Amino acid sequence: MSNLTELQTNATSHKSLSVIIKVCVVIPFFCVFLCCIAVMLHIFASHRQFLDTSRYILFASMLVNDTLQLMTSVLLFLFVMGRVKFGLVYCVPLLFLSTATFHNTTFILATMSLERYIAIVYPLRRPASWRSDRIWIIILSLWFISCIFPVIDFSIGKRDPSVDVLSTTVHCKPSLLTASPIQKLFKAAVSLLFFAVVAVIILFTYVRILLETRKLRQDRVSVNKAVHTVLLHGFQLLLSVLAFSHPITESLIVLHAIWQPEDIAFFNYFSFILIPRFLSPLIYGFRDQSLRGYIGKTFLCCSKKVKPWLWVKADLTCEEDLEAGEMYTSLLNVRQAISVERKLIDDLRTYIDHEFERLQDIRR
Repeated sequence: MSNLTELQTNATSHKSLSVIIKVCVVIPFFCVFLCCIAVMLHIFASHRQFLDTSRYILFASMLVNDTLQLMTSVLLFLFVMGRVKFGLVYCVPLLFLSTATFHNTTFILATMSLERYIAIVYPLRRPASWRSDRIWIIILSLWFISCIFPVIDFSIGKRDPSVDVLSTTVHCKPSLLTASPIQKLFKAAVSLLFFAVVAVIILFTYVRILLETRKLRQDRVSVNKAVHTVLLHGFQLLLSVLAFSHPITESLIVLHAIWQPEDIAFFNYFSFILIPRFLSPLIYGFRDQSLRGYIGKTFLCCSKKVKPWLWVKADLTCEEDLEAGEMYTSLLNVRQAISVERKLIDDLRTYIDHEFERLQDIRR
């Protein structure tokens, strides 16, 4: 009897230690993510040139979306680790927001790829809805579409009439509201459809930009950047698809290792949900040349404020650094304007050649 009690005590202490380790891994990771996102959003809010560009507005909306998605995901993780029960009326909004933001990420990736395609192919005839002052209409439309399908998913499930939504306490898990086979089939079909459509859009924009590059004699640097950006969106989509790989990884882990079910679930959550969502916006943000310069200067200014004695001999203040960054960004905007002017000149030359051929036909 004493041996059984000792074994139970050891098992309980082992589970408690495992929970503490998991929480200590996830929370610092999430705090670093929030810090980086806060820096990038602060840069967007304090510099007008980012708010006047549709691409950066879409990227800022993706940052907000991924922050909400990770925040709800980490909250649900903490509730599960702590075995916390709370009202069903509070659980449903968390699950709804988590599902809607998960799908909205793929929609934003497709929209950003289309924006690069339109910017390259139609630099002077951009549709009104894709301008920076009206891009919010597209962003709201994406949120609306993302919220429709979770509502349908939750509504087609079976409800127990004896369950009181206001007073019933539950362990808040995604399987709580999507337990029926119809809901699982609907969720799988919708996810497959979304990712297939987004993959086709990214592939379409990539191929069309390559074809336009061969036809148009514009600035090769800008076109190459657009091609690399579309490829990056494809990589971000691949990171999102990793969230659906947990059945495969669970089978492999069960075959080759003796893990507890909760350890397998944590491995899948950390490796295929948390890390991809963490890397996706940061890779895009730090890759951008203009944004990367501001991020570096922002961290430099923060370090100067924290440890001012290390920067007594610095030649430039934080304000001068940021002014230098604004000048650099302005030069980049001038370079983009020159690229558009070159394309306009090429188009005019083509038009003149066609008119000259038409006049030759008339003379004949």
